[in-house]
Amino acid sequence: MLGSLQKMTTQLAETVSYRLPVGDAELDLNPLIGQPVQLRHSGRIFCVHCQKKTNKSFNQGYCYPCFIKLAQCDMCIMKPETCHYAAGTCREPSWGEAFCFQPHIVYLANSSGIKVGITRRSQTPTRWIDQGAVQALPIFQVASRHISGLIEVALAAHVSDKTSWQQMLKNNVQPLDLPALRDELLAKCTTQLAAIAEQFGSEAITFLADAETLRIEYPVLQYPAKVKSFNLDKDPQVSGVLQGIKGQYLLLDSGVINIRKFSGYEVEVSY
Repeated sequence: MLGSLQKMTTQLAETVSYRLPVGDAELDLNPLIGQPVQLRHSGRIFCVHCQKKTNKSFNQGYCYPCFIKLAQCDMCIMKPETCHYAAGTCREPSWGEAFCFQPHIVYLANSSGIKVGITRRSQTPTRWIDQGAVQALPIFQVASRHISGLIEVALAAHVSDKTSWQQMLKNNVQPLDLPALRDELLAKCTTQLAAIAEQFGSEAITFLADAETLRIEYPVLQYPAKVKSFNLDKDPQVSGVLQGIKGQYLLLDSGVINIRKFSGYEVEVSY
């Protein structure tokens, strides 16, 4: 198979099901676990938005012109509390209205320990799987990405908003009582949450009191004791026995590769 990589598509099941988009085709990966696989980078990179050839990839797959002009590449996507739509300076107001002004979920997840995060409601549980979370608990549903970012900042003063990808891949994670941790966290943030509700209206924020913890199992035969990461920019060939898949990583006996990082890279996949 030869084509440009895209982030793996997933389906939640008893064990997460993974497919690898390569150009216009998709490769079912779960049956390949325990088998040798090889990815060879041709040296060509194509922008995931405009499909033009680019010498360098920005922000996981964009050419530089797209990176500097698209709203989806603006800093406010990574830090939604800095949303500047109301100031009239959004790069693409119509895109922002479609993407950012829709229901978002504020959640707790356990990937390398407890973390707080946000995602569009339509992206659950995909977002949790992509992060390699073994547990996830929705806390709030809110009316916009901006509101979710403000709540995340308030909660992140007390818990991390980052994942240690090395610990996640080693599976150095213990089960957590997420509902109890949620209640403790919210008690610490009463003042900040009340201020956000007052600013946007209580109808814009819904506490998901009855939400249950989702547990996620990944197709992994063996986790790495040490994490060696492949970089297609430095070594165009990745090969080894596929021992598992977690998050957006292929776990080989020779190292790991973050597929999402190399979106747009043209590769030949053999197995």
